[in-house]
Amino acid sequence: MAVNTLIEKIRTGAAIIDVRTEDEFMDGHYPNARNIPVNELMERADEIGQKDQPVVLYCETGSRSAYAAMMLKVEGFTDVINAGGLMDMPEA
Repeated sequence: MAVNTLIEKIRTGAAIIDVRTEDEFMDGHYPNARNIPVNELMERADEIGQKDQPVVLYCETGSRSAYAAMMLKVEGFTDVINAGGLMDMPEA
């Protein structure tokens, strides 16, 4: 994923989802990110919004967000980006 593409998705209103645990989220997160832990993602997917809107996922290292991206795509989300870890996210 090109950084410019990621930045553009965020600027144009992508849903930013932190799939880490609530404790990890409380220790620090990306601005405007919502916390939906990966183990709650399927039961809370409706909180993300329309299935055709851009969704940016991140976690600590990119592993959980990769799994989350796969789950959302199976559920019909069409514009899902695994941004990797929190430290991989562009400067806000």
